[in-house]
Amino acid sequence: MTKATHEYSYPLRPEWSTAEVTTVMAFYNAVEEAYEGGTSAADLLAAYAAFKTVVPDKMTEKQLDAEFTEASGYSLYRAVQAARQDNQTTIRMTGGDHRG
Repeated sequence: MTKATHEYSYPLRPEWSTAEVTTVMAFYNAVEEAYEGGTSAADLLAAYAAFKTVVPDKMTEKQLDAEFTEASGYSLYRAVQAARQDNQTTIRMTGGDHRG
């Protein structure tokens, strides 16, 4: 399966290290996969847990979610909520207005 080429900028912070950027990008990519065909709920939640080591505070998380949604049409929050639903093994998000 080939990945779509995205023509938007990911919300990143200049103070993050290369490892932190990689961690955050892995979470963004997992959310994109959830919207673009589906992904494992466990994989998405694992990526979210790693993301929370970089972005532990809710305020910054909400800012990044708003920026990511504005850029991509995909909601970080909605994807995580879907992954947390009981008995979910695969997440396939609908909606979003993917712009890339």
